[in-house]
Amino acid sequence: MPELPEVETTRRGIEPHILNRKIANVVLRERKLRWPVPAKLPANLVGNSVQSVKRRAKYLLIDMGNGTLMIHLGMSGSLRIVPKSALPEKHDHADFQFDNDKILRYRDPRKFGCILWIAEDLNQHPLLSKLGPEPLADEFDSDYLFALSRKRKAPIKTFIMDGHMVVGVGNIYANEALFRAGIRPTRQAGSLSKVKTRLLVSTIKKVLAEAIQVGGTTLRDFIGGDGEPGYFKQSLAVYGRAGLPCVKCGGILKEIRQGQRSTVYCGKCQR
Repeated sequence: MPELPEVETTRRGIEPHILNRKIANVVLRERKLRWPVPAKLPANLVGNSVQSVKRRAKYLLIDMGNGTLMIHLGMSGSLRIVPKSALPEKHDHADFQFDNDKILRYRDPRKFGCILWIAEDLNQHPLLSKLGPEPLADEFDSDYLFALSRKRKAPIKTFIMDGHMVVGVGNIYANEALFRAGIRPTRQAGSLSKVKTRLLVSTIKKVLAEAIQVGGTTLRDFIGGDGEPGYFKQSLAVYGRAGLPCVKCGGILKEIRQGQRSTVYCGKCQR
């Protein structure tokens, strides 16, 4: 599943091609995604120019002046810039054609993503209104996480993956951040000291920043907006490495399930 670094990589990849460009045509080949694509979407888009391309959590927000095009990539979706001559393939569900003859093409084999139109205040939208702070923003700091985690018995990995606490710390990067911080993923969130909380927040920011810098992690079929894969997979220390030696101590990495997701950790290095 594309996580925050992959979505941010996509945002940065498509922005130079569509910013300040006018939408000339919209082709919807499939409207039955996670939620139905609005029938009036082409009418809201055609003739208007892109004012900005932003991201909130894993939602891409394309400001059109008269409203916002919101796109989520779901489990296996992608957005790519392709020439007008590029023929659509089986899972290419939507094309946004611009006045420079480039197409922003939405692909989603599993149809778990969404393409929605928001005319009202973004901060009031049900999908956005209750989200926690961005992990790379200043408001996500050790004081915030420490105060929020007091008396919380939830495992720390589950806690930092809760979008109401902080957005965008998906499974891959939660595994990696906890390993680097030396914190066992099953440990209760409320048991972390201020020192450990400070280390965890710092590590989360570093892991996500590094992943964004190298274009995210290529797992299964993710590619960035420019069609290039991400390379953070080469830096993974624990995710996907169950049963292999720990890169720090050489001990065998363990795997458990938390919230139906794979958790890999080192029993020696993480306490």
